[in-house]
Amino acid sequence: MILNDIAADFSNLKTVNSVVLSGSKTSLINDDMSDFNIYVYSSGSIPLETREEIIKKYSNKYKIGNNFVEDGDELSVTKPAMCINITYRTLDWAYKEMNSIWSKYNARLGYTTTYIHNLKNAKILFDRNYEFERIIEELKLPYPDELKESIINKNYPMLRNLEGSPFYKQIEIAVKREDLISQNHRTAALLASYFDILFAFNEQTNPGEKKLIQYAKKYCKKLPKDFEEDIATVIRSIGSPQLLTSLTKLLDELDALLGKAK
Repeated sequence: MILNDIAADFSNLKTVNSVVLSGSKTSLINDDMSDFNIYVYSSGSIPLETREEIIKKYSNKYKIGNNFVEDGDELSVTKPAMCINITYRTLDWAYKEMNSIWSKYNARLGYTTTYIHNLKNAKILFDRNYEFERIIEELKLPYPDELKESIINKNYPMLRNLEGSPFYKQIEIAVKREDLISQNHRTAALLASYFDILFAFNEQTNPGEKKLIQYAKKYCKKLPKDFEEDIATVIRSIGSPQLLTSLTKLLDELDALLGKAK
């Protein structure tokens, strides 16, 4: 398969430690629109010319040096038809991320365990010294109770209880101003923290931005009442005064799940 061939080409570079397949296609929730995501872990940067030399063997439709989020390339293949994204990282970065989140329980506002999810669910295509295999084995250990508590404590107050300017208050102001952009932006931030809490409460890693409802329904044993319906109502309410009412319902049901209902 072309993915194995690409991995084999990168494995010939002495600086490359591991090549893995991760992202939507390695999950149990994917569709025909899901891209293939290859991650090349190396001990140093790989020159653009070397990357292009490998990629152009498989397609004449490609883009080298996409640095909008992470260092990467992309190519489109016709036979079989697929879009392949290649991201370049170092194993040192992977170890630091794992240590910060999985070992030291440092929470973020939203998406705390998204990179952990990416590492944990990777399929190894090449692993020179079995270092990536050791990362996966470490992440197969039970979800740390301390991380669960840290994520909830970091994100929960920002929903609406924090003194000052929690997300709900920011959205309330945006509704009064009829500021559609701010409503959309702050609602997205609130939902990011909401899902971070929900996945942590169920001791599941956070898959990121896509198909969160499907992931939650499949992997989370405990969900708020009217979970899917309430989220849909919130999204449809952006731009109307109904947004505050729908958010109140969504957050009240989360409080009930967490045992924080008044």
